[in-house]
Amino acid sequence: MTWLQLSAGRGPGECQMAVKGLLDALIQEARQTGVRVEVIEAESAPHGLMSALVSLSGDGTEALAASWEGTVRWTCPSPLRPGWRRKNWYVGVSLLSPPSAAGAFRDKDLRVEAFRASGPGGQHVNTTDTAVRVTHLPTGLVATAREERSQHRNKALAVARLAAMIAAQGQAAEAAARSQRWSRHDALMRGNECRAYEGIEFRRSVVGQS
Repeated sequence: MTWLQLSAGRGPGECQMAVKGLLDALIQEARQTGVRVEVIEAESAPHGLMSALVSLSGDGTEALAASWEGTVRWTCPSPLRPGWRRKNWYVGVSLLSPPSAAGAFRDKDLRVEAFRASGPGGQHVNTTDTAVRVTHLPTGLVATAREERSQHRNKALAVARLAAMIAAQGQAAEAAARSQRWSRHDALMRGNECRAYEGIEFRRSVVGQS
């Protein structure tokens, strides 16, 4: 199993649109190549997605993940600012390590709490403690999951989210050290393109052409 994280970084609204379109393109390509794909989490933004965390598994996973890791360029006149001269938008794709089957954390480092998931009211209110809150004691980070009917599945989902949060925290220092990257976003991104797409339909194009 492999995790890929797509991120708009500090890019404008067009980059949020790009994350959404590229996530759809990744899912479609994974299914066409027989790779199992699951969206673990997607962070909504005003114009699309700020980021998305995707799980890939099965034959062909490593090759697919490697072909996406890096920077993806989307070339399209801005749908948000008609007449805007800029037409190239960039999304960062990072390879993350998922928790192992045995668990990414020591049991003593986790506090797991079950609680009652809130419902829409009336007969649909959840009356069992199926929602799960997981706290990583060394860092104090907390993740919850309440979407699933099964407490076991919610625990797995919460632990996955916690792993992503810890990975993101570990990358924060590196991101701070590279803050100049974002002030020169276009120039640096062009040198690291692994894929390119164009148009509102997100058609794949040749890297290096814009």
